[in-house]
Amino acid sequence: MVWLVNQQVVPRGRTPIWGVAFLCWLFIMLFTPKIPLSYKNHLYADMRNFVGVPNTLNVITNFPFLIVGVLGFVLCLGGGSFFNIRLRGELWGWVLFYGGIASVAFGSAYYHLRPDDNRVLLDTLPMMIAYSSLFSSFILERLGERIGLSCLFSLLVLAVLSTTYARTFNDLRLCMTFQLIPCIAIPIMTFLFPPKYTHSRYWLWTVGVCLVAKMEALADMKIYRANNYIISGHSLEHLCSAIAPVLITVMLMHRSCRFPRLAVANRISADEELCEISSPVLSALRWIHKDRRQVESVNHDTLLDMHMMAVLSLDLSYRTL
Repeated sequence: MVWLVNQQVVPRGRTPIWGVAFLCWLFIMLFTPKIPLSYKNHLYADMRNFVGVPNTLNVITNFPFLIVGVLGFVLCLGGGSFFNIRLRGELWGWVLFYGGIASVAFGSAYYHLRPDDNRVLLDTLPMMIAYSSLFSSFILERLGERIGLSCLFSLLVLAVLSTTYARTFNDLRLCMTFQLIPCIAIPIMTFLFPPKYTHSRYWLWTVGVCLVAKMEALADMKIYRANNYIISGHSLEHLCSAIAPVLITVMLMHRSCRFPRLAVANRISADEELCEISSPVLSALRWIHKDRRQVESVNHDTLLDMHMMAVLSLDLSYRTL
């Protein structure tokens, strides 16, 4: 049966992800107008001053980022035992994500105290680091650890380069595109690639919350007028954006591996703590771990079920002996 399953697992050609990304970047840089930094970008609807704090609501609405970011960062540093994190590469991505979220609180609050072109970089860079880590963690879950880690380091470098480009050449196109791509790619990849964990719907909810937050920022003055000048759209953007890491935290707390035996196979390479498992079953699990990337590349749950049947049959045959 193992031989039969192996014959049906056919590796699929890798998608030229970086080639498509380069073509998109080339199209944006050649065929879209330049978006310069302007003083109008720093004029928000609500610029009221309470208790001596300039732009008070725009400043204090960053506090939820600090709470969620620090809490998630501490839990991740604990080894990921509180969260369901199976791979070490995943842990790096989530640590950087929560670190970026916590940094957003400081960078955004500092910027809103006195908005200008110099301080806006401290608001933008932590946000782009958080986007990079979140998107690479999603890719790692769907496409594998090696691709996910490659994307993590590449996206972090691109985040720094995009921010530097925006300040040096007075052009926001790369920064805006960088924040928009995950909101488009995650829903598409959710349906194209099978998940490793349960609770995948939280990814879609997170993207939806981020899109709503962007729309609130665009309708800053309209929202401010609609609620009789109580709170502006930009302040609501901060509060709505803080819901995204909350959703991710809930997902990490409650999710579980869709195929527990494959999860056991993943841990075999990290440590040898499966001595109590019978040798025929252990060999089968090692074989599954060896061909795991081929199995994940096939978008058919039936093949994964056949892997499980192979292991169960070996287990039963060994017990009958």
